[in-house]
Amino acid sequence: MPHRILDRLDRGVLRDSAALIAGLFIVGVSFGAVATAEGVPWWQASAMSLFVFAGASQFATLGILAGGGGLLAGVAAGLILNLRHVPYGLAVGDVYWTSLRAKLIGTHLLVDHTAAFALAAGADRGKARRAFWTVGAVLFVMWNAATVIGAFAGRLIADPKAFGLDATLPVILVALVLPSMKDRRTLLAGLLGTAVALGTSAFLPAGIPVLLALVGLVVMWKGAGTGDRAAAA
Repeated sequence: MPHRILDRLDRGVLRDSAALIAGLFIVGVSFGAVATAEGVPWWQASAMSLFVFAGASQFATLGILAGGGGLLAGVAAGLILNLRHVPYGLAVGDVYWTSLRAKLIGTHLLVDHTAAFALAAGADRGKARRAFWTVGAVLFVMWNAATVIGAFAGRLIADPKAFGLDATLPVILVALVLPSMKDRRTLLAGLLGTAVALGTSAFLPAGIPVLLALVGLVVMWKGAGTGDRAAAA
């Protein structure tokens, strides 16, 4: 049950995720500040963080609305970006797919970072479960608090974008990805996906290029197949 796990947060996971959480706190503050600067009431920005809880989708939706796009387009972009959570659920769903309450809360807390820490635990499902709930609980509280702080702080800043606050999330995501780029196959997959996304972003709606970037996984799939055949030989 979530409350039993949260009663004994994994200190090791907290230590390992401290830098990530600190960085995402800045992102949350940035979201609140940028939202306020775009004319969004603080309570609406807070509600989005509370019920959506997905930084990339929130920034994408906010960007489309601020750029004059309709509400439907903004929501669609957010949903498209969140489609990447489907394979996350398939990979780590067993750590929270227990009671109905755990399923509902766990599904809401399923984001890039909770999935990553759960997967990092490997075959130790107890450790994976503790990592998932620990990171999920801390991130959820931190993200919502940061949004409120940013929303009120944004009123004191004439143009938050002038400070580059809207670029913090992409920078953090790049920082998370860079270590894995030491692997040649992963690097090729990343470069291919990036090229596809950049090449199609000029004429496709926001969110679609991100999905098309998954074509980079073809490189990973082919490489894995080649490796399996070599091992079998």
